[in-house]
Amino acid sequence: MLHGYSIVDGESRLGNGTAFRGFNPATGAALDPVYHGASLEDLDTAARLAEEAFTTYGKLPGKQKAVFLRHIAAGLDAIAAELVERAHYETALPEARLKGELARTVNQLRLFAQVVEEGSWVNARIDPAEPDRKPLPRADIRSVLRPLGPIAVFGASNFPLAFSVAGGDTASALAGGNPVVVKAHPAHPGTSELVGQVISGSVRECGLPPGVFALLFAAGAELGCELVEHPIIKGVGFTGSLTAGKALMDRAAGRPEPIPCFMEMSSANPVIVLPEALRTRGAQIAQGLFGSFTLGVGQFCTKPGLVFLPRNEHADALVAELSNRVEQAAISPMLTEGIARNYRSGVAHRRESRGVETVAQAASEGSENTHAVPVILQISAGDLKQKPELMTELFGPTALVVRYEDRRELLLLLRSLEGQLTATLHGTDADIAEYADLIAVLERKAGRLIVNGFPTGVEVCHAMVHGGPYPATSDSRATSVGTLAIYRFVRPVCYQDFPHAALPAELKDNNPLGIWRMVNGELTRSVVNPR
Repeated sequence: MLHGYSIVDGESRLGNGTAFRGFNPATGAALDPVYHGASLEDLDTAARLAEEAFTTYGKLPGKQKAVFLRHIAAGLDAIAAELVERAHYETALPEARLKGELARTVNQLRLFAQVVEEGSWVNARIDPAEPDRKPLPRADIRSVLRPLGPIAVFGASNFPLAFSVAGGDTASALAGGNPVVVKAHPAHPGTSELVGQVISGSVRECGLPPGVFALLFAAGAELGCELVEHPIIKGVGFTGSLTAGKALMDRAAGRPEPIPCFMEMSSANPVIVLPEALRTRGAQIAQGLFGSFTLGVGQFCTKPGLVFLPRNEHADALVAELSNRVEQAAISPMLTEGIARNYRSGVAHRRESRGVETVAQAASEGSENTHAVPVILQISAGDLKQKPELMTELFGPTALVVRYEDRRELLLLLRSLEGQLTATLHGTDADIAEYADLIAVLERKAGRLIVNGFPTGVEVCHAMVHGGPYPATSDSRATSVGTLAIYRFVRPVCYQDFPHAALPAELKDNNPLGIWRMVNGELTRSVVNPR
């Protein structure tokens, strides 16, 4: 049952902040209940309780954290129909898409449960004492990863489940031993509350301190800024716009004690079609490209927004095929009226830019304020050099085709790109071998390189990297998807000459957890010879 309240100390709490409602983007109808923004007092209470909980939860054995994460996953599965229905009303996303997103959400919780249950992720390292070493003895030195403390997580507008209250940031922070305070996204408050109730119930039923999880609602940005600046918060996970992410980064950096921010913000996700692939399967690439940049009304952070093509007849044919598909495309609602407004103004700005040609657009008769019209634009590489801002992200179902004259011009353009989440190459084996220098450039620009595929669709697995150089993310060494995401919210702690009884279990001589450890520089599950 929805109440319209935040969740603090394991209970629903009526805030005294600005009241707001969710809206159905397809109809414009306001949805019940009314949500009441959390107060600064609620925020402070949530943070203090998180700090209290950290003393217990931060040292919880991996097997117990795994039970907790699986309990959350089971709880979400149990209300799947209700969750999908509410998320559909609040986002206008198709129910099939939302069912898939829910499956991804529960699967990543279970994947992190496997990781912490097995336990080797803590990167335990042991260099036993060498008292007889010459010219100086070596102390007993051991290290392991430890959680940072309470983490602030921000729900994303475009993924009401997988990047929201129980999404990857929350799952990885909890897996690492950190309590979480979530600021829900106002675009899908009912979905957020339902998920928050499941997590809060799991905290209670697993016998954990109530401060392990809190959910705060707010209509505007002020509460989020206050959350990042709260002295108890030790890290931030965020997915959203560059403007909002940069503002939070500045707040975090300006604190008396700066804290790490892991922000996923902006990416145009370039696609480069190499000559032989263009000649042999241009129509097939056009079909896949159209499906990728219009998927979810173009509201994916990995949507391909830039397409680099040479100036020849094979590229002309690809653009013609793409145009045909765009002209027949459906008009669909975006997540919010504000997102749709920004999309329309962004397309208009590009059309007004020198050298930009509108190649094709879908029919727009009868479209509502929240609906987005798919558009394909085109520009020459020479004109793009004069307007580099056109190489930035535009959220929505549009892509800019860039026509270049030769290989040298292509490389110059790619070297001028900002950091990206992804970069995609379409090419034969011969193309890929011939353009090795291009791949070397893209390795420095993107976190994930794709060959003969499309960037939309991010697999949740151990090897996935969903990150990249700024402004794609705030820290290119991190990922917000996959099990590597856990390393954002931990830090190494070294124990020198500790009594054996006082060592964490991961560092004890007899390896009671049976994990992989680095002992004298070699990975092993063996015991360490007692001192």
